Amino acid sequence: MLYSLLQQPLLATLIAMIGLALLFGALLGFAAEKFRVEGDPVIDQIDELLPQTQCGQCGFPGCRPYAESIASGDAINKCPPGGQSTINAIASLLDVPAPDLDEEHGEVSDTKTVAFIREEECIGCTKCIQACPVDAILGAAKLMHTIIADECTGCDLCVEPCPVDCIDMLPVEEGIGEWRWPAPAIPSGIIATDRTNPATSENVAA
Repeated sequence: MLYSLLQQPLLATLIAMIGLALLFGALLGFAAEKFRVEGDPVIDQIDELLPQTQCGQCGFPGCRPYAESIASGDAINKCPPGGQSTINAIASLLDVPAPDLDEEHGEVSDTKTVAFIREEECIGCTKCIQACPVDAILGAAKLMHTIIADECTGCDLCVEPCPVDCIDMLPVEEGIGEWRWPAPAIPSGIIATDRTNPATSENVAA
């Protein structure tokens, strides 16, 4: 059989390459299991609670690094996009008091926004593309850019680098996906036991 392989160098090369691929694959698989570093589940849970805008207002380059810092003892109130609800959720997770938002990092906005490029004014400098942390801007050098609205998180990091100021932050129109049935108003100053049942009142009077 060896002689036959020597007579067919192409087949011999192919078999050798497959053998090496299997060998290196097995070694990599063994190394991945042997030297695997277990992740901290608390970091993953904190990261899931953060809004994933990757805006950097907290002082970190993204939500994941901030989650890691919180797990190490950093303050939990540095995320304006998440607002007080995110602070409360993280405080509940970590079983710590929920402080107010640190306004040094920004203020909470009640209106969700998305970036919009006035395309006729765009010069194609790509500076906004470089600034976008979620790759929500489509374009190339010296060509018109546009925003992928479904991917934009409204972080507004693309606005300042624009040399021609052609990027606006516009409020997101509420669609069927964002609409929520409003909660009914709860009458004040009355509870169920305060209501008088006419039939009961007549029986008591009789």
